[in-house]
This record gives sequence, C-alpha cells and structure tokens, in this order.
Amino acid sequence: MHDTGTGSTGNTAQPSRRTVLAATAGVTAALAAAGPAHAAAADDSRLRAIVSRMTLEEKVGQLFVMRVYGHSATAPDQADIDANLKEIGVRTAAELLAKYRVGGIIYFAWAHNTREPHQIADLSNGIQKASLELPRGLPVLISTDQEHGIVARVGKPATLFPGAMAVGAGGSRSDARTLGRIAGAELRAMGIRQDYSPVADVNVNPANPVIGVRSFGADPRAVSALVAAEVAGYQGSGVAATAKHFPGHGDTNVDSHTGFPTITHSRELWEKLDAPPFRAAIAAGIDSIMTAHLMVPALDDSGDPATLSRPILTGILRERLGYDGVVVTDSLGMEGVRSKYGDARVPVLALKAGVDQLLNPPDLDLAWNAVLTAVREGELTEARLDASILRVLRLKSKLGLFRSPYVGQGGVDRTVGTRAHLAAADRIAERTTTLLVNEGRLLPLSRRRHPKVLVVGADPASPSGTTGPPTGVLAGALNELGFTATALSTGTAPSAATIAKAVAAARDADAVVAATYNVTAGSGQKALVEQLVATGRPVVAVAIRNPYDVAQLPSAPACLAAYSWTDVELRSAARVIAGRVKPRGKLPVPVQRADDPEQVLYPIGYGLSY
Repeated sequence: MHDTGTGSTGNTAQPSRRTVLAATAGVTAALAAAGPAHAAAADDSRLRAIVSRMTLEEKVGQLFVMRVYGHSATAPDQADIDANLKEIGVRTAAELLAKYRVGGIIYFAWAHNTREPHQIADLSNGIQKASLELPRGLPVLISTDQEHGIVARVGKPATLFPGAMAVGAGGSRSDARTLGRIAGAELRAMGIRQDYSPVADVNVNPANPVIGVRSFGADPRAVSALVAAEVAGYQGSGVAATAKHFPGHGDTNVDSHTGFPTITHSRELWEKLDAPPFRAAIAAGIDSIMTAHLMVPALDDSGDPATLSRPILTGILRERLGYDGVVVTDSLGMEGVRSKYGDARVPVLALKAGVDQLLNPPDLDLAWNAVLTAVREGELTEARLDASILRVLRLKSKLGLFRSPYVGQGGVDRTVGTRAHLAAADRIAERTTTLLVNEGRLLPLSRRRHPKVLVVGADPASPSGTTGPPTGVLAGALNELGFTATALSTGTAPSAATIAKAVAAARDADAVVAATYNVTAGSGQKALVEQLVATGRPVVAVAIRNPYDVAQLPSAPACLAAYSWTDVELRSAARVIAGRVKPRGKLPVPVQRADDPEQVLYPIGYGLSY
C-alpha cells in the first residue's frame, strides 16, 4: 500500500529555505536573536509589512480556503483536471494558487488528496512550493476534517482514533490529550497544519442528524474538559485545532448541509449549555473557531445564520468571549448558509460579520470577485480585510510555516501510523466501550461454551480510511480472539427474507452478535433482533453508531455501545465481548425510554462491567 511513487511528480525535492525567507521579508532571521516579547512584536511588525505589500487581489485570495482535486499539486490525474476545470476553472492546485492566491487549501478523500501518507506529504510540499514561488508568495495553511470516529479524511495506514462520543464515554482528559497529540503529530508530518476538530457541540438532541456521535456528549462540563484537553494535544503538536460549530449545533433535528436549522434555546440556556465548551477552548488558547450555519433567535433575531451574524461573531465571540483568533466558516457550499442570500453575497456578509477564513465556496470565482467588488465599491474596507489577513498570517507564523513550510518523507516514516501510535489508539478504545445490558451475565462470551459465533447486522458504508464492513471487522476480530466467527450482512433495513436467512444461520451458531445502526421503532433491525432472540441463541446487540439503540431492543439479553463502526472501536467491542478487556465506558448522553421519551432509561454515567 505504500506506493511512494504515486504522488511523486517532481514535488518531493524541498526548495531552499532562501525561497521562503525572501518571500516573507526575512521574518525568521529577524526573530532569531529576539526574546519572546520582542519576537512577538517584531513578528507582528514583519507580518504587517507583508500585508502592506500585498495587492488587493492577493489580500482577497488570502481569505479563502479552497478544495482542489488531485493527488499532486502539478500533475493530477486527468479526471481530477477535468473536475477542477469544471468547478474552479483551473487545472491544478498550482494554477489555483497562481490565479486566486488562496491562503488555504482543504484536503478531502473524495477529492483524491489523501491516498496515503507519502503522497499527502508530496502534495503538501507541492502546494507550498507553488505558492512560495509566486511574486510575494506566502505559505499555505493546509487543513482537513480529521475528527476521528465517523469523520476522517486521512485513513489507514495513519492512526485512527475513536470518535468524540466514544472518548466522552471513556471520560479521560488524558486520553483526549493523547489523541490530539498523536493525531496532530501525524497530520503535521504530512504537511497538514490546521485540523477542523474538536467538535465543541453539546449533543442534547437524540434526533440530531449531523452531530450525534461527533460530540463528546450531553454534559457541558464534561464536553468542556475534553475539548480543552484535545485542543492542548493538537496544538502541542504544532497543529491548529478548531472548535466547532459556534455558537453550538448540538440541539437540532435539521442537517445544515441540506437545510437551515434553528436553535430555540433562550440566552440563559445557551450560556449554560452551549457556551461552556467554547469558553473552555478559548481559555485553552484555541487557534481557530468554526461557525455554524444555523439561526439562534435568542442571540440574533434577524433571521441570519450565525456565520453571517455580526451580533454573534463580533458581539458575542469577539467582544463578549474575548476571542481574537481565526474565525473560519463552515463550508460555504452547505444549504444552511446559501438559502437566504445566495453565493455572491455570503462571503461579503461573512466578512462583515467578523469571519477571517471563507471555507470552500461552491463557486470560487463568483465569491472571490464579490469580495473584490465589495472593497472597490466601499462596502468592505481594505482595513477590514487587513485585520483578518493579519490573524491568518499570525497563525501561519505560530505554526512555523514561514520558517519551515516543507515536510520530509523521513518524518512520515517516523511518525504516521507507527506501532506505538496504533497501540495507543487501541488502548484508548478499550476504555470507551459501554456495557448497557447483561442479563444472566451472558457476557463475556466463553470460547468453550460459545465457540461458533454468527455476526449479523447493519453494514453502513465504512467511515473513510477504515476497513469495513462492520460485520466483517467484528467477525475477524472475534476469530483472532479464538472464536469461529462468520459474518452475514443484513443491512440497515433488513427484509423479511433477509431476517429469515439470518434466523436460519443462527440455529447453527452458539451465539449471535448483531450490529445495529440507529434503530427505530418500526425498523427491520428491531424485528431482526427480536427474531434472533426467539431462536433461544444468546444474542449480543452492539450499537455501532448512536447508543440510543438500546431503548428499542428490550428483548436483547446483552447490549453494548461502540459509538462508531471504525475498526478501532469495533475491535474494542470484540475484545469486551470475548472478555479480553472489561467494559469501562460510561454513557456520555442519557438514553430515553422508547415508549416515553420524557423518561430516562439510562442516565449519563451509566455503564456496567464484569
């Protein structure tokens, strides 16, 4: 899998540091002999000088963070060239930088930016080289969404950790800090210096379709502690962490990718529930905060999304909470921000609200020219742009991009996906699996009494970069633990025929493990578990996404919450089932009764053990 030639397009050679120093007016040399206070002042002075020499077009570009297709900055595959021409009007990342002078580039797996670590490092170096060789060229802030759990853009062989709700179930600030430290070191080794993580939303709505297990939980104090710990880990490794989605996305049943959510919290409830994790992130020195495309009438009754709200971003975030770091929008291609004003107005209004980085507009040329026109016509001042550019340049300087913008392949080999890092991910995962039901002490399963195990259940598309499908990963892990396990995928909506097939297969097994995925009252998954239990075989239900499944499965004699269907979390669940480790996770969210949602079935902090 380590095809280091895949991304090798002449970008692997690291240009002389003289290129960087010349492009940035000698920032590094000037700071070398200065003390910390003098260095900060001198750095700011040099950065202001850089801003003063930029053309208006360069200033506008510096505010944008853009996607681009391809594994290489200069020689992507033809299909990626075609996609770039269609969506951006350029062929390559290098052409994107030359035409628009963008300050940042975001990596996606679907854009073919993240094939494998060596290629990612080559791409990062190629992007930096292309930008720094331009007149007055500046280093690029390369970012991605590496939350871990169900959202990760860089997959195996990089280390993949449990997601936030699993970490919340573990409840360990030390584990959260370790996750950030290791994940940050691996991203930095590949040239990625800004991570859009951690999620600081407090998930109090079980029906939340977009956050859910991406949140640490429903208790704002616990979420705050874990957010601060993860921020310390990431930023201690030299990667900018990003708390999201301000002012809080945890209580909605609308996905802002496809709709426009409204948070109906009072100002008082917002202060108690949503604000604390962001306050904690700011106290921890968070480098960037991402906005939410949702409306909070108690904070701004204009009907605008928070991303475009000056009362929220400037009035509350900047002035009330005292935050002066980088504010980045969530993707400007999401429906929640596009529905009211349209793509030409959104970037201008976001800047007027207090945003610094404009992330991934659907039409870059339209957005870029809209900002340019707004300055030329006086709607935006050049001084307003300068303030945001200075924040972005300060962050680039803090991250060492002026001093050392390139990465080496040796650093990839020493850092990414090492045995020690993978072992740390497994250890953290072992502290997250939560046992909710264990009638008659069914678990742990005994290899002597239950040697043959049938693994059935939902097989949602595997989170990016993991092996999948979940039933296969669980069966494989149980086989490694001494069982004879077979996998039978029954899907998220099994038909009567599929259920009958699973029931027939269960009669030849000594025990059944059923992977469930967001079970509802009338779903085929619930019928599947009930009919498996009716065979008399021991049945262990494993919720591989939301822990709320247990409320819909009263017949299951054993229930576990894994919080995600990534390899690391499924392997942990298998080790708990086999008794190799004891379940230690505690619910970070309450589980309500299925027949009476006003009643709590299992409270925050609930969890059994052996």
